[in-house]
Amino acid sequence: MRALFIGDIVGESGRKVVTQNLTMIRDRYNLDFVIANAENSASGFGITEKILHGLIDSGVDVITSGNHIWDQKDTLIYIDRETRLLRPANYPEGTPGKGSFLYKAPNGEHIMVINIMGRVFMNPLDDPFRIIDDIIDNNSLNNVADVIFVDFHAEATSEKLAMGYYLDGRVSMVAGTHTHIPTSDARILSNGTGYISDVGMSGDYDSILGFDKQNPLEKFISGIPSGRFIPAKGEGTLSGILFETKSSGLVSNISPIKFGGIFDDELPDF
Repeated sequence: MRALFIGDIVGESGRKVVTQNLTMIRDRYNLDFVIANAENSASGFGITEKILHGLIDSGVDVITSGNHIWDQKDTLIYIDRETRLLRPANYPEGTPGKGSFLYKAPNGEHIMVINIMGRVFMNPLDDPFRIIDDIIDNNSLNNVADVIFVDFHAEATSEKLAMGYYLDGRVSMVAGTHTHIPTSDARILSNGTGYISDVGMSGDYDSILGFDKQNPLEKFISGIPSGRFIPAKGEGTLSGILFETKSSGLVSNISPIKFGGIFDDELPDF
């Protein structure tokens, strides 16, 4: 399977760079599946049902999230009926929505997408290591799922690395999200699992984490909250990671991608 994971989509700039370029990117790389984290897609806070369907219509197959999943209160209403939107699996039992789901890709293969959230410097949730064990025990690679992808939404790189090594050889890909900063450590671990600490955001990088610079700067300088952060509106960059799996479900090829915006990188060979 050839797949793309797109990092945190922030505001209108992030949505535009995804929706305007994804068809071209899917065709260029002959992609079988596209996953995107879109928990900041609605003005930087949460995701609406309209935005969800707009991203799906543009070519995204599954949308993951994180600590901002509940910022739009309507999400509580529609998430139970929308299996293409995941929330972190380690929310307490009884929380609306699903934290993982087995999808059938157009090429006929089954991909298990797991959304999980870290606990270091984050809101305390259930143990992500125990929860992901439970999911994988029931949906193991090459038994139920042909591919297993994990979006680990976490702050600390140490916790992300620990999850990567913990799952090495048991899942196809572990990709970190949340910090909105792309890391340069994309690699295939020793037992065949693809890994990157953070894929970065999709949005305007002439910003502070995708938001207009003024309010965050004032907060850091004065220590006083200066109002709601507003997404930056400049040209967006699409950040993510391409990965390809073997018949074993483990990764044979991996390549970060930054396209458009201030980076204006060429699309990588893959």
